[in-house]
Amino acid sequence: MNTSAMACRLGCGACCIAPSISSSIPGMPNGKKAGERCIQLDNNNLCKLFGDESRPKVCSDFSATIDVCGTTNAQALQLITELEQMT
Repeated sequence: MNTSAMACRLGCGACCIAPSISSSIPGMPNGKKAGERCIQLDNNNLCKLFGDESRPKVCSDFSATIDVCGTTNAQALQLITELEQMT
């Protein structure tokens, strides 16, 4: 399994859709369910809170790696969904 860090693909958004987030997100005080699109994800699949201190720590701590994000946006959504289901 290759866990080396990679550059996040702009416009992917898989990490803002596939996993559940239990911490509060501005506009989503109870977090979000797995598969639910984060309210802070814009129409271009970019985080509206990127670089903002109100961005949840779990989101800021996420590091794109090839084993989690694959090589395409579709593969990222599939892999993160599978990881979510296993945990």
